[in-house]
Amino acid sequence: QVQLVESGGGSVQPGGSLRLSCVASGRTYLIDRMGWYRQAPGKERELVATVTSGGSTNYADSVKGRFPISRDSAKNTIYLQMNSLKPEDTAVYYCNARVRPSIEASLEVWGQGTLVTVSS
Repeated sequence: QVQLVESGGGSVQPGGSLRLSCVASGRTYLIDRMGWYRQAPGKERELVATVTSGGSTNYADSVKGRFPISRDSAKNTIYLQMNSLKPEDTAVYYCNARVRPSIEASLEVWGQGTLVTVSS
């Protein structure tokens, strides 16, 4: 129903910046929230930031003030601007979409992930 494709990962030194993008395709009108999660080696996947179709945002405490999330509804795209990167931000970053095929139903769709490495 919905497909997600991420881009923008890579390697950067501490203090640097990267911008991740995620493009949604398919039945995008069913999406009511999109966001970013990450999974570091040996750790569970965790929330980074989300944005609803109404524009409300939510952030993990660890990235507040550093990783603003934004969306371009016309392009079905969300962005994560990652600033002041730290080594502990190293992880695979996954784009996520919450899809509502009906009022009662909800399912999560995931992208393939993009690796972000912060190292000197």
